[in-house]
Amino acid sequence: MILSVSRRTDIPRFYFDWFLNRLKDGYVFVRNPMNPAQVSRIALNENTLDFIVFWSKNPEPMLAHLKDLEPYPYYIQFTINPYDEDIESNLPPKEKLIDTFKKLSDTIGADKMVWRYSPLLLNEKYTPDFHIQAFEKLAHELKGATYRCHLSFLDMYAKIEYNMKKLGVREGTLKEQQTLATAFKKTAVDNGMTIGACGNVDLKQTGLNPSVCIDGALIEKLTGMQLNLKKDKNQRDTCYCTSSIDIGTYNTCLNGCAYCYANHSTKSIRKKVATFNPLSPILCDFIKPTDKIIERAVQSNFIRQKNLFG
Repeated sequence: MILSVSRRTDIPRFYFDWFLNRLKDGYVFVRNPMNPAQVSRIALNENTLDFIVFWSKNPEPMLAHLKDLEPYPYYIQFTINPYDEDIESNLPPKEKLIDTFKKLSDTIGADKMVWRYSPLLLNEKYTPDFHIQAFEKLAHELKGATYRCHLSFLDMYAKIEYNMKKLGVREGTLKEQQTLATAFKKTAVDNGMTIGACGNVDLKQTGLNPSVCIDGALIEKLTGMQLNLKKDKNQRDTCYCTSSIDIGTYNTCLNGCAYCYANHSTKSIRKKVATFNPLSPILCDFIKPTDKIIERAVQSNFIRQKNLFG
């Protein structure tokens, strides 16, 4: 089992103590977003948990507790964008984020750090030229601290259209995306990084292959083990992520990003966050008498037995 921590919220920044308690207790509860009365109980132990993929915009709380993650292997996807508070209203200054990135890299290794430049959005302030210069500056700062960058362009989800319209944000044209991808590819290579692009845009002619956030090939490389790889059927067709289990909860992220698809409203966030208990088996939630708890069948994806005749 590969654990995604998490597409739905920033667990490393806001709920890392809760996550460490889940590892210590050996299980976690996750409510089904599509069927709220159904709750899965997921066993977390060395027999079932192969790898952890962290997602965060500020994983600084992890620095003091990296030893608590043993014996589980992991990598960290760290998003650093060039936006001001008009887009990302509750993040530390870029200098602080870069410093945290470098400290994590120095501790766990650059091969376990993935830089996400995501999403790339355009308006009168954040123009293509702005992004080309900003990416070049960030890539130079992160040179040697990571070997991988994941780029994605904004998806105009229905729930973010209002916020985006207020900010004058638009989806880039294919020509703009190709121009940006070409410039980013050169900058990434110049700074010792590979770069790929997520999403529906085909940028192969610019040299950018599709990127994979839950990357089975990278997991195999980092662990030295062969995986029984399966595409995540719960993601869109153009997503190439390996199958994983996400343990996050929607409406709990406090990073304040205008483009966030995981929060419905400020009111819904306040309501969810008010229920946070670091000792609870379920994130920012509690088990109700009417909940149906199901033991989710999980197992290792590693192929541990070698073929004697291979």
